[in-house]
Amino acid sequence: MVQVEVYTVKNKKLGDITASNTTTVGDIKKEIAKVSKFPVDRQSLRSEVKGKDIKNDATIPNLESLRKVFVKDLGPQIGWNTVFLLEYAGPLFIYAAVSFRPWILYGDTGSNSTFTTTAKIALGCWSIHYLKRILETLFVHRFSHGTMPIRNLFKNCGYYWGFCLYVAYHINHPLFTPPPLVFQAVGLLLFAVCESGNLATHLLLRNLRPAGSTVRKIPRPDGCPLNILFDFVSCPNYSYEVGSWIGFTILTSCIPAGLFTAAGFYQMTLWALGKHKNYKKEFPDYPKQRKAIIPFIL
Repeated sequence: MVQVEVYTVKNKKLGDITASNTTTVGDIKKEIAKVSKFPVDRQSLRSEVKGKDIKNDATIPNLESLRKVFVKDLGPQIGWNTVFLLEYAGPLFIYAAVSFRPWILYGDTGSNSTFTTTAKIALGCWSIHYLKRILETLFVHRFSHGTMPIRNLFKNCGYYWGFCLYVAYHINHPLFTPPPLVFQAVGLLLFAVCESGNLATHLLLRNLRPAGSTVRKIPRPDGCPLNILFDFVSCPNYSYEVGSWIGFTILTSCIPAGLFTAAGFYQMTLWALGKHKNYKKEFPDYPKQRKAIIPFIL
């Protein structure tokens, strides 16, 4: 048996917990919740005040030096499912509102304007993308962490909802000029292929993690032609996501859509680089030829 001393990150002792070889960090968090004001979901447990969060499934034998732990309060939490549903429902309804009720933004000019075919296609693409995201949140994604800080909800919704209004305003504007048909055809084809690839990737990742577990495995192609991208990058879901918005930008030839694509690419690149680094650290036999998000380059 091991006595684990529990402190806050401000070095205030909360008490001692008796742990065995089979005790996990998740179990320790439950015991901490009994003697403190910190619910399990609000706890970040680390071996040093400024150290990294220790995974819930880590056990005492794997943490032989762990005799003293520090608890950081992560603040009020909210479920990932709730966050994603709010993030994605906003753009779905905001864009539709601008498209079908143009007078909201453009006044009488909008009421008398013609809804171009390109704008209709863009509405369809935008709606399909966010509807797919909502359905994936409900039926596909499995999260290793159940919650996130509630403050992130406002930041994330501000990003998605704000960019949605910015893009929708320009594409549905009475003065919007559709690009040549060849641009529309190429953009729509790229969007369709990448949306399909993104879905295929998410389904593969879902099948790697049994329900109710936090199992992690090296993702590999599963026979679906669209998943062959796993041979070249660690996060093809991000690669396909960026590809979808590049297609949307070509389809509409709209500068705000391009800015939205660029912002998304920057953020997803950061996520991909982080995940790529973790994969290489966690799996010694991780494929060396893979890049993070762009084959052969990045």
